[in-house]
Amino acid sequence: MSDFFQTLGQVLRAEQIRVREPMSRHTTFRAGGPADYYVEPETRQELAAVLDLCRQWGMPYYILGNGSNLLVGDKGYRGVMVALGKPWAEVEAEGCKIRAGAGALLSAAARLALKENLTGMEFASGIPGTVGGAVVMNAGAYGSELSDVLGQVMALTPEGQVQRFSSAELELGYRTSCVCSRRYVVLEAEFILSVGEGAAIRQRMEELAARRRARQPLEYPSAGSTFKRPPGYFAGKLIQEAGLSGFSVGDAQVSEKHCGFVINRGEAAASDILMVCREVQSRVLEYSGVELELEVKLLGDF
Repeated sequence: MSDFFQTLGQVLRAEQIRVREPMSRHTTFRAGGPADYYVEPETRQELAAVLDLCRQWGMPYYILGNGSNLLVGDKGYRGVMVALGKPWAEVEAEGCKIRAGAGALLSAAARLALKENLTGMEFASGIPGTVGGAVVMNAGAYGSELSDVLGQVMALTPEGQVQRFSSAELELGYRTSCVCSRRYVVLEAEFILSVGEGAAIRQRMEELAARRRARQPLEYPSAGSTFKRPPGYFAGKLIQEAGLSGFSVGDAQVSEKHCGFVINRGEAAASDILMVCREVQSRVLEYSGVELELEVKLLGDF
C-alpha cells in the first residue's frame, strides 16, 4: 500500500477507508470508474484531519453526498472521495427552524417540516440530493430554491476552522454558490420556515410528487435535470425541438418522457452519457443558437 494510505490509517479506522472504490456504486447515474481512495470520516475532527492530509500530500479530494448531480469518468478519480454519510445525517426541528447535517437527504428535512407543520420546503420533498450538495448548488424545483428558506450554514474553512455563514454570505444564485470556490465544506444547514397547515403541506407535496412521476423518468438512473435552464428558455423543450428525443449512445439516452433528462437505460458507461450530453449541446446550439450548460458536475478521467 502507498505511503498516503498508511498516513490515512493514522486518522481513520481501516473500515473507513476503501481503495479503488467503483463510483458507479455511489452516484445516481450508476456509472463511473474507481476512486483511488474513498473515505468515510465520522466526526468533524476526522474530516478536518483527512482534508489536512490531502492538502499536505497535494492529493485532490471531492466532498461526496448522495452523488445525485455527479458524473465520474470511466477511468475513475485520481484522488480522495470524502463521503459524508449517515454520521452527518441528523435532522432536528426547533420552533420554525429545521437543522440538518450535510449528509441528510434534503427530502428528509422536508419530511420533518411536514411532521412539524412547517411550510416552505414542499418543493424540496422530491429532490434526491443531500443538504450539503443542495447548499453548494442552491438546489431548487418548481419555482422555489434553497435560498428562499436557508438561514445559515455551518462550514469547515480551508484553514480548518468551523464557521457560520448567513445565506447572503454564500452568494447563492441559480444553481450556484461560493462554497466550492472558497473551498468550504458544508457541515450543517439551518432552514427558516413558517407555521402552516399540515393537510395543505401534505397536499402540496403529493401534488409535486404526482407531477414528477408523470413527467420525469424516475424509473431509470439519472442525475435529474442534466442541463441548467437557459434564461428565457426551457432546456427540455429546446432539446425536443432539435429532434433529440430518444437520442442514444450505448445505454445512455435522452429521455423520451422528459428531454431535459439523460438516463442510463442499463449499462451505460460514463463516456456514453457524456457523449450524449455533448451531442445535445452541439445540436441545440446549431438548431436554436442557445448554449446549454451542464448542471451535472464532471469529475475524473473519461
